[in-house]
Amino acid sequence: MLTSIDHINIVVEDLEKAKNFFTTIGFTLEHEDDLEGEWISKIVRLPKVRARYAKLVLPGDTCRLELVTYYSPEMQSETLANQANRLGYRHIAFRVEDISSVVAKLQVMDVEFFSDVHVYEPTNKKLVYLLGPEGILLELAEYGS
Repeated sequence: MLTSIDHINIVVEDLEKAKNFFTTIGFTLEHEDDLEGEWISKIVRLPKVRARYAKLVLPGDTCRLELVTYYSPEMQSETLANQANRLGYRHIAFRVEDISSVVAKLQVMDVEFFSDVHVYEPTNKKLVYLLGPEGILLELAEYGS
């Protein structure tokens, strides 16, 4: 029986840049390590894996965000992965307490937002889509009362 989501894994080219982005919006680094050897190659079904990962967490949350960069084998690029109508994984939505302050923090980092913050009236949810590091599609969501 499933009990919770353990982690979300995102492959990135620039691990340091991705870590900086996510720690800027509130994540903390829980663990970072190199991944290589027969054990990881067998698990992911890729030959001669050499990679590095960083495990990040939000305070009080149990779901982790794992960022991974592969040195071997060479990473493959998924074209148009950051469009909302593509099949498969589309985005991660983060619940925030003050969407305006998070948006302001990210605007200083020249993050690309799809629009201004929108209010979805049926649930009084404020939301905005944005591109995170390396074009990762993200959503910020603030729920009103």
